[in-house]
Amino acid sequence: MTIKANNPELSSWIDVNQKSDFPIQNLPFGVFSINKSSARIGVAIGNEILDLKELFELGYLANLGFQLADFDNCYLNDMMIHGKLATRKLRNRISDLLNSESTELKNNIEDVKRVISSQEDATMHLPVKIGDYTDFYSSEQHAYNVGCMFRDPNNALLPNWKHIPVGYHGRSSSIIISDTPVHRPKGQQKPDENSPPVFGPCKLFDFELEMGFITYQGKELGEHITTKEADDYIFGMCLFNDLSARDIQKWEYVPLGPFLAKNFASSMSAWIVTLDALEPFRITGPVQEPKVLPYLNYEGNKHLDIKLEVSLMPENGQAKIISNSNYKYMYWNMNQQLAHHSVNGCNINCGDLLASGTISGPDEGSYGSMLEISWKGTKPVDMPDGSQRKFINDNDTIIMKGYSEKNGLRIGFGRVATKILPSK
Repeated sequence: MTIKANNPELSSWIDVNQKSDFPIQNLPFGVFSINKSSARIGVAIGNEILDLKELFELGYLANLGFQLADFDNCYLNDMMIHGKLATRKLRNRISDLLNSESTELKNNIEDVKRVISSQEDATMHLPVKIGDYTDFYSSEQHAYNVGCMFRDPNNALLPNWKHIPVGYHGRSSSIIISDTPVHRPKGQQKPDENSPPVFGPCKLFDFELEMGFITYQGKELGEHITTKEADDYIFGMCLFNDLSARDIQKWEYVPLGPFLAKNFASSMSAWIVTLDALEPFRITGPVQEPKVLPYLNYEGNKHLDIKLEVSLMPENGQAKIISNSNYKYMYWNMNQQLAHHSVNGCNINCGDLLASGTISGPDEGSYGSMLEISWKGTKPVDMPDGSQRKFINDNDTIIMKGYSEKNGLRIGFGRVATKILPSK
């Protein structure tokens, strides 16, 4: 597939640092405001934001099938409802306008002043009105690690795990934008098997390194999205931190799974990187044994090489990188997840968020949660200030970053940062 905006030879008349997450080949979408202006749709380019509302009003986005309200909007949903071909044409048009060889916008100095803002001056907002949120459990290493900790290492994976992209429906109302602090949740815990449960603040607070994908409008209720069709129903991806209260989870998850341990908050990055922009970084996935059922079969490279990093930063302290992982470690890919999600006729709506599940690699340095990194608290993490962490302390900040890189081209996601405040 040739996508015009992905041309690696392109450069922009806007200055973009070589190590920027947002070169002209990326052009991720988000929602921002400046000072007291209304929230509107923007595209990241280097350290700047291209204001699509202003760009449309000035006539630069004519004849693409969009309306002003699609961009003068506090969510991406109305823009995404036009579908994949429309948003691809939009991204291609933006690429043309920002191309170093184009003078169409560049030479209109007053227009440039209207449509370009610094990211430093912007407040970022939740980019999507999320109707439904599903969290998967698709990293084999993570599932194996958890199985070893809490069950038999010789039978770490549950019998269904290699047959089904396991997932659960989470709470969309508590998904928050990066840099929104979260209070430590309260709930029931049972620290002693021989004593009754107690109520209070979570003591085993954790992060989960994940990525999420955002959907276009799916099919009607009762219809199924196949693995072959799935790419046409995926708008883009973001970084995702699925915050977890492990002690609350341990007590409540049998028989119906996570509830209060998960629904208090999850954090996502501000910019949605389109699936189109990630096309150059597709790779083969793992051999799936036993053979999956026919509806989960897929053709081509449906996994993605995305480097991921997690840092832990105490208040007024120095951050420490505690994980270097990669999205390529996932056993189940997005196409399989979406196909499984809809195979029973479940309808997928524009702006749904589907998260990957914790991403853990094959070695300790690539684990995607404190539960694994500290191995249930038996291997504390040494911090630069001399303190240790078994799980996340009050006033710690978890910072996740991610990018793909190939032949000198870097497509990044920015970051998702979440500070943990004391319980209310």
